[in-house]
Amino acid sequence: MNEIRRARELRENSTDAERLLWSGLRDRRLMGIKFRRQRPIGPYIVDFLCVERKLVIELDGGQHQERTEYDGRRTRWLRSQGYSVLRFWNDEVLEDMDAVFESILLVVEE
Repeated sequence: MNEIRRARELRENSTDAERLLWSGLRDRRLMGIKFRRQRPIGPYIVDFLCVERKLVIELDGGQHQERTEYDGRRTRWLRSQGYSVLRFWNDEVLEDMDAVFESILLVVEE
């Protein structure tokens, strides 16, 4: 399956945490910064991307506990391409959205 079709499928089947975070990032709601969701970068599809700031935001659910090696490889590759990578657990987004946005703002303001 090509990356664009897979990204579209991921957008259509977003988790509750992804939908909640997207509601705060979409339409330049965070400091006027444009984010995109489920975007291909090289061999990967990232959850959220700010091209202008080269910032990737990834949300991890329970399935990521078994995929730590894959996630580590993915993060190293993204960083080698000049991207900053922020990772949050779905629970963090669902339970303390303010802290998540605060963490994102710290990186964006650097």
